[in-house]
Amino acid sequence: MPVAGPRRRFFSVQKILIVRVSSLGDVVHNMPVIADIRRHHPDAQIDWLVEEGFVGLVKLVDGVRNVLPFSLRRWRKAPLAASTWREIRAFRRQLAAERYDLVIDCQGLIKTAWVASWARGPLVGLGNRTDGAGYEWPVRFFYGKRVPIAPRTHVVERSRQLVAAALGDPAPTPGDDLDFGLDTREAARALSAFDLNLPVPYVVFVHATSRTDKQWPDAAWIELGQSLVRRGASLVLPWGSDAERETSERLAKEFGAAAIVPPRLSLPAVVGLVDGAAATVGVDTGLVHIAAALKKPTVELYNFSTSWRTGGYWSPNVVNLGTAGQPPSISQVKSALSGFGLL
Repeated sequence: MPVAGPRRRFFSVQKILIVRVSSLGDVVHNMPVIADIRRHHPDAQIDWLVEEGFVGLVKLVDGVRNVLPFSLRRWRKAPLAASTWREIRAFRRQLAAERYDLVIDCQGLIKTAWVASWARGPLVGLGNRTDGAGYEWPVRFFYGKRVPIAPRTHVVERSRQLVAAALGDPAPTPGDDLDFGLDTREAARALSAFDLNLPVPYVVFVHATSRTDKQWPDAAWIELGQSLVRRGASLVLPWGSDAERETSERLAKEFGAAAIVPPRLSLPAVVGLVDGAAATVGVDTGLVHIAAALKKPTVELYNFSTSWRTGGYWSPNVVNLGTAGQPPSISQVKSALSGFGLL
């Protein structure tokens, strides 16, 4: 790990490229760096390089000038196709067309450091792995400057500290003026395009996650949903894959006309959905982190001792429940919702 040198402030920085390509939750947790930059460098022009599936979401972040789509997930499916290589060449030309005063890789993976190195400008990245976060040590060979971070650091603060050090700005205070910058008016317009005619109040259930060991039992969802329905709430069960849609439809049958399974929503529409909800209840996944970022009533369900690293800490509206060996109980979730006046 390099020894931190004297801090100096880059007053001349005008154009900055942020690299954070995936996953959904990590992209959400990276958003506050934009407001941080603008607080100290109000004239900075900030671009963000992200996986193409998250472009619509990042476009909602106030202060992002351009969103550059990175299509590695799709390129990997056809690595030898002529169309793939044409897209890669076009992407590299797009990066080379802009000269950046600073390029900051907030992810610390070989793929992100590699693509960040294609951009024109000095490259700064993480100097070490933090607990529970992805980091691949060969990235050190790509970076002109490496920023060490204390091992036990929340993912939001990791990015904030990295960006502050890269720019020579004061180290951020955890939670201080934390702003995810999401444009809820544009999100509401995106949701209105689906014409869902949502009843009020409604609660969003986010049952879906890519890992089965993060899930909450169907029986718990059913008991909770029935309790909310008896109190006059409706339930909305969004989904992102065929398997998730089947689960949403299976659970919705238990709630009758009070449940809505919407069509597959765009990410901007999801922001509008959770922004308008009386509460969001869900497992440790990106949609729940969006609700927490909006500082709306949110109950995050954890089956692991990782809430310290990814859970929302910046608002009393965000409640984190559960830990390793002690998954959240139905009574705990009901108590949290009672605090929001829903049960």
